[in-house]
Amino acid sequence: MSEDIPLLPGSPRRLSPQAGTRGGQGPKHGQQYLQTPGPRAPGLQGSSSRDPGQPCGPESARSSSVINNYLDANEPVSLEARLSRMHFHDNQRKVDYVLAYHYRKRGMHLAQGFPGHSLAIVSNGETGKEPHAGGPGDIELGPLDALEEERKEQREEFEHNLMEAGLELEKDLESKSQGSVFVRIHAPWQVLAREAEFLKIKVPTKKEMYEIKAGGSIAKKFSAALQKLSSPLQPRVPEHSNNKMKNLSYPFSREKMYLYNIQEKDTFFDNATRSRIVHEILKRTACSRANNTMGINSLIANNIYEAAYPLHDGEYNSPEDDMNDRKLLYQEWARYGVFYKFQPIDLIRKYFGEKIGLYFAWLGLYTSFLIPSSVIGVIVFLYGCATIEEDIPSREMCDQQNAFIMCPLCDKSCDYWNLSSACGTARASHLFDNPATVFFSIFMALWATMFLENWKRLQMRLGYFWDLTGIEEEEERAQEHSRPEYETRVREKMLKESNKSAVQKLETNTTESGHEDDEDKLTWKDRFPGYLMNFASILFMIALTFSIVFGVIVYRITTAAALSLNKATRSNVRVTVTATAVIINLVVILILDEIYGAVAKWLTKIEVPKTEQTFEERLILKAFLLKFVNAYSPIFYVAFFKGRFVGRPGSYVYVFDGYRMEECAPGGCLMELCIQLSIIMLGKQLIQNNIFEIGVPKLKKLFRKLKDETEAGETDSAHSKHPEQWDLDYSLEPYTGLTPEYMEMIIQFGFVTLFVASFPLAPVFALLNNVIEVRLDAKKFVTELRRPDAVRTKDIGIWFDILSGIGKFSVISNAFVIAITSDFIPRLVYQYSYSHNGTLHGFVNHTLSFFNVSQLKEGTQPENSQFDQEVQFCRFKDYREPPWAPNPYEFSKQYWFILSARLAFVIIFQNLVMFLSVLVDWMIPDIPTDISDQIKKEKSLLVDFFLKEEHEKLKLMDEPAPRSPGGGDRSRSRVASSAPSGQSQPGSVMSSGSQHTNV
Repeated sequence: MSEDIPLLPGSPRRLSPQAGTRGGQGPKHGQQYLQTPGPRAPGLQGSSSRDPGQPCGPESARSSSVINNYLDANEPVSLEARLSRMHFHDNQRKVDYVLAYHYRKRGMHLAQGFPGHSLAIVSNGETGKEPHAGGPGDIELGPLDALEEERKEQREEFEHNLMEAGLELEKDLESKSQGSVFVRIHAPWQVLAREAEFLKIKVPTKKEMYEIKAGGSIAKKFSAALQKLSSPLQPRVPEHSNNKMKNLSYPFSREKMYLYNIQEKDTFFDNATRSRIVHEILKRTACSRANNTMGINSLIANNIYEAAYPLHDGEYNSPEDDMNDRKLLYQEWARYGVFYKFQPIDLIRKYFGEKIGLYFAWLGLYTSFLIPSSVIGVIVFLYGCATIEEDIPSREMCDQQNAFIMCPLCDKSCDYWNLSSACGTARASHLFDNPATVFFSIFMALWATMFLENWKRLQMRLGYFWDLTGIEEEEERAQEHSRPEYETRVREKMLKESNKSAVQKLETNTTESGHEDDEDKLTWKDRFPGYLMNFASILFMIALTFSIVFGVIVYRITTAAALSLNKATRSNVRVTVTATAVIINLVVILILDEIYGAVAKWLTKIEVPKTEQTFEERLILKAFLLKFVNAYSPIFYVAFFKGRFVGRPGSYVYVFDGYRMEECAPGGCLMELCIQLSIIMLGKQLIQNNIFEIGVPKLKKLFRKLKDETEAGETDSAHSKHPEQWDLDYSLEPYTGLTPEYMEMIIQFGFVTLFVASFPLAPVFALLNNVIEVRLDAKKFVTELRRPDAVRTKDIGIWFDILSGIGKFSVISNAFVIAITSDFIPRLVYQYSYSHNGTLHGFVNHTLSFFNVSQLKEGTQPENSQFDQEVQFCRFKDYREPPWAPNPYEFSKQYWFILSARLAFVIIFQNLVMFLSVLVDWMIPDIPTDISDQIKKEKSLLVDFFLKEEHEKLKLMDEPAPRSPGGGDRSRSRVASSAPSGQSQPGSVMSSGSQHTNV
């Protein structure tokens, strides 16, 4: 039997092939095992152990050795021996995490006496010794270049430190000139128990599940009836069968093992929790060779590793009958065929973690809240359709007997025209500009408040069921992990400081207080250039957006003037210009969206935030500001600025010395605002969903597949036919966060709320989009992305503040849309102040002013007028004094009256809606009453359970139980199970050489 050889950081050495086996049993083909051999404790498969009295230091290194077996790459693989692709090749230890890197060898030459095929190489960690050197059949690897050698040493040290932390590793064989290597990581029970206690992970206790009681008998009956009616909509997953039951959970403690129902240690922690524990160890493990780099994220940033990810739970489309959580999610959630079903939120949370679970819960609540707003919006639209024949102003505009001769829309080439020719526009405007729109705006403002309040309640409910109460300490721990870029900047700063002379340093330390504290962190002086660049760049991007909007305005003006010169296109000028300008706006918005996302990320990087959370929040704020301006600036222009700076006949406002500013349509700008909003909203959703979210990932996947096929010359056919799970997951897209998903929905929320007064059908289109979006995102997470790390969080973070801000801003924007853009206020003022019979008869004539055509500027009169009679006066839409008044063409009293009414409406509308929103906020408690009662009840149940278990424990200790045939007694085993793991019991599982034991 060969002697165990410990693995320490260092380069591989030449050894005889016989050293690659241990006890005559070698590992499977193509694998390199990093394991801690030793006898296994009964019932603890895959766990390493050592004798209780074994020293934990350098002298025990040989007895707790680690073996790397490089085996023949040409041997056939026994596929029957592989029972599961989720385990090590011993089919016992789970793969909890995978590290991937790409290696490259400059060349390989054979040692003397090489028989012509690969043999085993064992890595010997004893420096300065080279046993079996020069033996026959040895392999001598070619030299790596300096960078590859350095990365190799850093990886070896990092992996050795992981084993020192108690993890077990299995590694691929570097048998080719280049390729990808996967380091599989397994966390044995003692590591899981230690880290679960350190992270205060709540786990179910022995107590049976208790029922979550409803408030009263009526609430119970209503809940039961609702559940029965919605049973066809419920997904068929186990979590939904017990949605009224809850486990009594308590933070894991090794000293209180008797509290938990530990039937099988391999399955006590689910896969997401196991991978989360391993990820915590990976984040805090240092590597001294990489400048004391802390954590796997820093190593990935320095290209030492390419990727780090937990494994998916098998295949989602496998034909076998074995069911896993991924396959269940695909069948019941991530398919378009189950769009009508509720989401299995508990299973999503179990598989992906709380952060992603909260996103889909938020998206589901938002989508369900769009149903009532869509119904009301359709009713408002149908009301406009039903009352279109009763609308007096549009009937007056369509009446050709009125013969309102309007002033020309452009100079020279445009003729006078009859207002009745704009009949279609006027009738279409009534569909969205009617009294029901005002009430719908008030409803949508209250709807936004109701949505946010219900989300707070749902968030609290999920926090209770998911045991998220009291995770503040965990969030504080997350703040301790610095980003790799921050660490690099701090090191650069410290190097600069260390380059000072000793005298300068002494003077600085004596004159400046707190200098030593500032050396290991970045101050505002260090970040000032980044802040300055951020400020200047954001201003530049906003100015660029406004410039593009102005460019589209110029396009509209010049195109309208050019089309007016041709008789064939003169009749369709307004439709052509509006449609093409909106399409240009849409294309520009989509392009700038992608650019601004990249710019926001770059600007956040040069700020060098310390933690990932700070980085994410600053990135979200920058990206939202830029995308908000980009998406809404064309709409704001049409809503509040178009037609306001036109001037009047005889005194028009010109741009570029020949082009008049564009006017609103005769029916008002609201119809054009509706067209602009609908095309941008629908186009943005359709194109982004179909091209950016579906097409681009598929193209990337196809490109990677083609690239892998071109580089697959050295891979064996058996492996390509039956790839391992880590290979399949590595070929998926890396998970990059939830920011794009949230951003898309937040921008849509703005479309739904900010300008809903002009487009009541916006909630309908948002609802239709979101029904697809939920399944699209679900399919992406289940089938196209690597499995994300399970992240615990109690809320959706800064996104809630953004939603709340949009909701408040929507009240102001809708107030101004109704008051300024629509004709609601002028009609109201006319009906109650100027109408002779209290109706709107004569309203159109009231809104049109007179102009004496003889006062037109020379050269602007229409050429070849088609009107038979000579025109003396033309009309234009404005409130101005007539030519025969003492102050011709000045604003009339009606103008000032209506302006004051508009401002009064804005103030009243805003305060009324804000008051109702505050009232709704006050009436709906943030914490549901049943949840607050259950939290108190759970504390009482926990105390009773503790007392009961303590009494049973003391009773078993005091009363000796009959000895079992094996010689042990139950009381002793019960006490042993409750003993701290730091005190070794016979047969217990311990981590050899762990540097993280006494936590």
